[in-house]
Amino acid sequence: MPRRICVYCGANPGNDPAFALATEALAGALARRGLGLVYGGASVGLMGVLADTMLAAGGEVIGVIPRVLVDREVAHPGLSELRVVDSMHQRKAAMAELADGFIALPGGFGTLEEIFEILTWSQLGLHQKPCGLLNVNDYYQGLVAFLARAVNAGLLREENRHMLMVAETPDRLLTLFDDYRAPTVEKWLGPENT
Repeated sequence: MPRRICVYCGANPGNDPAFALATEALAGALARRGLGLVYGGASVGLMGVLADTMLAAGGEVIGVIPRVLVDREVAHPGLSELRVVDSMHQRKAAMAELADGFIALPGGFGTLEEIFEILTWSQLGLHQKPCGLLNVNDYYQGLVAFLARAVNAGLLREENRHMLMVAETPDRLLTLFDDYRAPTVEKWLGPENT
């Protein structure tokens, strides 16, 4: 079972109230399971909702934020720990090192880039930690369909597609994380090459 979960999500709240409710539900589920949170360190948007809810539940919250975003994203002043780093690359590396699993809530470019980079690292065998999407109100349904198309087009292996778990509720996603086993076939050595 993971000890800390890294959550990627929007620095904006979005226009669907379900996003904030799901964010609160995820924080509650993490706290109930005794899991710590690693996230981007901001006090605004879904990031702020996530941190505030987790802190209110007595959970550990570690924020990692690049110096250039401390003022722009309004670094959260009340975290268990706030790490200020020099670049986005250092932010992602630190978050990956601190976390035992990765979840994307609704978000924009940054959220997608972060979950897909960490997923790519898993595909390359650089880690074996679970990765998932919390599919709030079918927010990620188009992305899930795109990944199915990539499999059908022969550009993504089916076993690698399943490295990204998808669930509609936090408890379901965390249960999938409990049962996750990374594929044993390396990206470059598929069945046809072994």
